[in-house]
Parts: sequence; C-alpha cells; structure tokens
Amino acid sequence: MANELDLLIRNARLRTHGADLMSIGIRAGRIELVESRPSLPAAREIDAAGNLVTESFVNPHLHLDKVYTLPRLDDRALTEYQKGTMGAAMTAIELASRVKQDYDVAWIVPNVRRAVAKAARHGCTHIRAFADVDTKARLEGVKAVLQVREEWRGRVDIQVVAFPQDGVVRDPGSEALVRQALELGADVVGGIPWIEFTEADARSHIELMFALATEFDRDVSMLVDDAGDAGLRTLEMMAVQAIKTGWQGRALAHHARAMGLYPEPYFRKLVALLASARMGLVSDPHTGPLHARVRDLLEAGALVCLGQDDIHDAYYPYGRNSMLEVAFLASHLLWMTAAPDRERLYDMITIEAARAIGVSDFGLKVGGPAHMVVLRAPDVLEALRDHAPPAFVVSHGRLLGDADFHASPPAP
Repeated sequence: MANELDLLIRNARLRTHGADLMSIGIRAGRIELVESRPSLPAAREIDAAGNLVTESFVNPHLHLDKVYTLPRLDDRALTEYQKGTMGAAMTAIELASRVKQDYDVAWIVPNVRRAVAKAARHGCTHIRAFADVDTKARLEGVKAVLQVREEWRGRVDIQVVAFPQDGVVRDPGSEALVRQALELGADVVGGIPWIEFTEADARSHIELMFALATEFDRDVSMLVDDAGDAGLRTLEMMAVQAIKTGWQGRALAHHARAMGLYPEPYFRKLVALLASARMGLVSDPHTGPLHARVRDLLEAGALVCLGQDDIHDAYYPYGRNSMLEVAFLASHLLWMTAAPDRERLYDMITIEAARAIGVSDFGLKVGGPAHMVVLRAPDVLEALRDHAPPAFVVSHGRLLGDADFHASPPAP
C-alpha cells in the first residue's frame, strides 16, 4: 500500500507524554508519526503493552579491540589500576599492554563481534570504539574493529578511534601508525596525553593529534588525567588546543579522574574553559575508584555522558555493553538516585551521549532517525532497577531480531 508504514509501535509510554499511551510510526528509516490514534496501516505492528519506548542507547567510550582479553593476562593490571586513589594508573597501563604483543586480527575479530552483538541485544545502536594504534599493537586492533564496523553497518554504528595508548612522544612511530589508521578509514583521532613523561611532551602529543585531526577533518577523543594526580592538567591543554585549532564542538574528553582532586578555584576555571571549547566529557565511574565531578559538571551546564569503557579486559572484569547497567552502577557511585537524577542518567546514555559523539538529529521525534528501544519496564526507575535487555530494538528503522544478537560472521 502506498501509505503503509514499515513498522508501528502501539501502546507506547513516552518520557514526554506522561500517562498517555502513544503510537510511533516508522517509514524509510525515520519516525513518520507519534500519535495517540494513528490511521495509517503498517506492514508490521508491535505492542509495547504500556512499557517505556525511548531513543536507543549510545556508548561513547569502549575499548573494543581489548574486549574479552582478561584471560590472556593476570589480575596485576586490574589491581594496580583500581588501587587507592589510582596513583598507579600508569603502571597498570604498562602491565595491560602485554596483551598487545600477540595482537592478531584473527582472534580479535571474533571478540569484537561478540561485544557488538551484545550491544545490539541491549539496545545500544551507536558506539565510539577505541582501538590501540602503537608499536606494540601495530594496526591489528584497528583493522579488526574496522572490519566489524562494516559488518554491522546499519545495525550498530561504530565510530573507530585510532588510539595511541602508549603515548606519541614516548612511543616513536605511533604518530605514523595513527596516520595510517586514518588512511585505512578510522573515524576519530585519539589521544592519551597524560601518559607522556613530561608536560612538554603531553603538549606535543595533543598538538600532533590535533594536527592530524585538522588534516583528515576528523573529530578528536582523548583520555585525559586518568590517574590520582592533582597536578595533571591535560584536560585543560586539550580544551585550549581545541579552541586554538577551531575544533570547538569536535573534541571529546574521557575520564578526567584527577578532577576529583582539583582545588575548587581551578575546577571552576576548567568548567568555563570546557564551555568555551564546547567540549563534552565521558565518565566511567564503575571502572576506577576515582572519577570526574559529574554532578558538579552537570549543575554547571556541562555536557556529560556515561561510557562502558571496558568489557572483561585487564582494567575491568565485567561488562555486557548494557548502557542501562552502566547507568545503574553510576546511580550508586555518583549518588544520583532521586527521580530527577534518574532522568538525567537516562539522558546521559541516550541523547547526551549521542550529542557528545556527533550523532546528528538523534531523538524520538517526528522526522528523526528511527533508533529506539521498547523496554520491559513502564518507567525509568524500573528500567534502571532491572537493567534488563529491551523487548525490541529498532536501528535505522529496522527491527532487529535474534540473528542480530549473535556473534556469527555475516552471511556471504
């Protein structure tokens, strides 16, 4: 039929419509209507049964090349990373890097497929995925993630970050490898400037990576100040460089755990600097005992979202690519349990996370792309309490099914 919808979701409870149940019509990958009594027929209908229907989930920070690698190592890196106030974070990274000596696309790809299948099952349709690019990992990790990005295109969108995990100045040759990764098709320039040995080297790291970003017209994602050292200042350096480069709104910071130790006057100056750079921050409080001042940043109007960070690797033994689970954990660790806090946490794994990684026009609205989840809960409280997989997942207007939730390679 000419006016037939591809999919109609009936009896949906929306966060914006109170107790009223609505219907959502989808055609050609976009939301055609949000109405109480739709008149158009549909090729397929779903009954949400009064449960919550929202935008799908977005994971803005996942080390996708490292998923399920913990069995290849011992617990030494994990123990050092999570010790005390994270003073041994650099030691942990050096211990964790041992896994890269054996990096090979052949065994990384199945791990990545497994993690992305779990993302689909848990309603996460967009991932910013870090892949190590250095003289140990070479290009094996990024090649694996790029391969799986193409396999999952149209179901789970993956932004691949070329990430010089071991530094740039302290690891000669890694800058050239980041360049090669961008030439292969990596979407984002990564960085971890605090890992360098000196402040001057950290500045060089940031400048070199922003130079590649401008040359290749890529966004930037950097892990900054990820240790218990109140003297770390690479978040500030990164924001300043974004402004100097004209990259406002195209740079995203991750972790910034040292922020939890900053004196108040410096923190306030940093908040103003982030606003000038239009730079968001991803926090992963469940993977380390120190974290950014999320509540204070939110109260100051900063863009903050949550990330999974790790799945069963040298830094974190758990993880299912479930952003509801991430928000559930953050609710406890950040003491964000009141109703307004819960709603904010939900934004931080959906619309705010999408905004942070530059996913345009994201939202449950007429004309917007149809990325959504039909939950098994009537409201955000119950969704967070149970953090169960959605009843249905829609990506790019397509209703995902059991075949999308398994890690098998794509059909020829």
